[in-house]
Amino acid sequence: MNITIAGAGYVGLSLATLLSVQHNVKVLDVVQEKVDKINNRVAPIKEDYIEKYFREKKLNLIATTDKEFAYKDSHLVIVATPTNYDENTHYFDTSSIDDVILNVLKYNKDVDVFIKSTVPVGFTENIRLKYNKLNIYFSPEFLREGRSLYDNLYPSRIVVGDKGRAGKLFSKLLFDATIDRDAEILLMNSSEAEAVKLFSNSYLAMRVAYFNELDMYSEIMGLNTKDIILGMCADPRIGYGYNNPSFGYGGYCFPKDTKQLVANYKELNIENSLISSIVDSNKVRKEFITKQIMLKNPKTVCIYKLAMKSNSDNFRSSAVFDIINNLKANGVEVLIFEPTINEENFVGCKVVDFNSAINCDLIVTNRLEKELVPYINKVYTRDIFNNN
Repeated sequence: MNITIAGAGYVGLSLATLLSVQHNVKVLDVVQEKVDKINNRVAPIKEDYIEKYFREKKLNLIATTDKEFAYKDSHLVIVATPTNYDENTHYFDTSSIDDVILNVLKYNKDVDVFIKSTVPVGFTENIRLKYNKLNIYFSPEFLREGRSLYDNLYPSRIVVGDKGRAGKLFSKLLFDATIDRDAEILLMNSSEAEAVKLFSNSYLAMRVAYFNELDMYSEIMGLNTKDIILGMCADPRIGYGYNNPSFGYGGYCFPKDTKQLVANYKELNIENSLISSIVDSNKVRKEFITKQIMLKNPKTVCIYKLAMKSNSDNFRSSAVFDIINNLKANGVEVLIFEPTINEENFVGCKVVDFNSAINCDLIVTNRLEKELVPYINKVYTRDIFNNN
């Protein structure tokens, strides 16, 4: 097939890499530097599996900024453009999807379109009516940052928002590209598929918040957080996933998806307490972390890496940004050690090298890196299991 993927972020690039092993794939992006890197088989994001496929696989993959070239001969268009949450409108910014649909209608109006970008419940049905194009569908992705291609190769499930011909063909396309052939295929309407995405991420965010609140209790009471969590998670009804305490959830999905779901409940006047409390709990966690740091009376604090996860170069919506702001508001000098930043200053803080980092009064890190172990006496972290 000739497949076009709009957007070369984690979702789009992992799908482009996955599908270009067996199909002809064009990935469209607005950033020329990113396009050039992909065409030279240099991964524009840090991810081991994508880098490995770029080195070792023969990929039928072309990146471009040319919309007509991308769409005109395509048998299938996959939308993976960003939909950030707008704090003012309390709604995902879906303008990038509108832009894709308008160009599809211009260059290839009959092609099937599958939206992978996260959208509000009911969005796909509305956009079908808006553009009078019925062959637009939604299919959620369940990818972990830094492991997006791996999660496409070994999916937990494949959910597609169509029960007819298009849904069956698209699910088979994704299934045939997997290595693990045990993934369950679930076909449903697009609105239900949209809800699966938002509720899944909100549930995982709830687990993060739950174990963070457990850790807050343990830290105040002087209890061993690790022992308590292991005692709980040994129960198979609870399990071990998403149980490592952190400074709060962040990244691409959890902050915006939880806020969107809360906004949907409010808009529809649906009573709830649990869904709203997930967002509130994350805010409380960051305030608590700030207070615990301030109890150590540091004059200088180094934030050691901004990313939420180890082996990642993405620090979008990282919980540490709120902690940085809180510390600065309390008069603490905050320095940042982040190897991916080449600037002298970032978010109003001086960017320093490793030697300067370890000479601060306190080193604050969301995930404990092995190079910090010799300086553990001046490290503040809530990382219990050394994983994400």
